[in-house]
Amino acid sequence: MKICLIFGHFDTKNSFNAAVRDNFILEAEKLGHKIDLINLYDEKEQLPFYRSDINPPPKLVIDYRKRLEAADAMFLMGACHNLRMNVIVENWIDWVLHPTWFFSYKSILPNSKFFKNYGFPIPGAMKNKLGIVSITYGGPKVSYFNFSFFKNIPYRRLKKTVFQLGGMKTKYLRFFSILPNMNEREFNSHMKQVKKFARSL
Repeated sequence: MKICLIFGHFDTKNSFNAAVRDNFILEAEKLGHKIDLINLYDEKEQLPFYRSDINPPPKLVIDYRKRLEAADAMFLMGACHNLRMNVIVENWIDWVLHPTWFFSYKSILPNSKFFKNYGFPIPGAMKNKLGIVSITYGGPKVSYFNFSFFKNIPYRRLKKTVFQLGGMKTKYLRFFSILPNMNEREFNSHMKQVKKFARSL
């Protein structure tokens, strides 16, 4: 499997997320998977903040899409900020996973005054591919339970309102209580989870 890994943590060398990335890549490559890594904060050319009036999109968007088209899976990796992914990942999603490349929309009642925007998505270039999300949370798992009903936890939002629009399957990794004072035992336990996840692919 070829996996395009989009890494969105500002500390690309020493962060917990960097350790997740590196351990995943190491284990995945042992199993014969190929990794196309995009370290968003280290990219020489950066995407501007998303604006819908920039059309056609920047060439960099087209380049990212070509890399995704050549992959079997897309892996988004970053931290949870205000119940969303890092802003650089969210901006990347807005630019790259956009109609009509990622999906198009068909109206059920195109001639209706009130319901012409009501319809269903038609998956595009990533249809039937795998969408993977790895998210780190600063708080304990129990602190996020109240939000699950509203589908606001990032992986649920990505699954329901992004991946499903593009016809993608979904897998995810979640890490809670990720703080600087994590002890070695906790860290090693998380890394075992990462390697187990890589083997599950």
